Amino acid sequence: MRRGFWFAAGAGAGIYAAIRGRRAAEVLTPDGLRDRWQALGLGARLFREEVASGRAETEVRLRERFPSPRLASTDDDPTPQLEAGSTEATPVAQIDTPEPRKEGTQ
Repeated sequence: MRRGFWFAAGAGAGIYAAIRGRRAAEVLTPDGLRDRWQALGLGARLFREEVASGRAETEVRLRERFPSPRLASTDDDPTPQLEAGSTEATPVAQIDTPEPRKEGTQ
């Protein structure tokens, strides 16, 4: 029983090592390297599209949550656009700063 077990274990390990070695050799061929490079490009493109989709969804949610009075949407284009007369920037509230002290006064 012991000899049969160790024979089967050795044969299985040898087959596994041969398969893994053949796969590793295929990766290092020009075709294998080109396939890996194309897979990397495809993964990068899918990631970029996923990020762009998430950014667009987040922008829509933020526009719905925080509507801007300066933005107006038309019936033809639901994306809010700046109104024609609103090119001026909204003034920022002035921060109250204390007057500088003059020498000799407290």
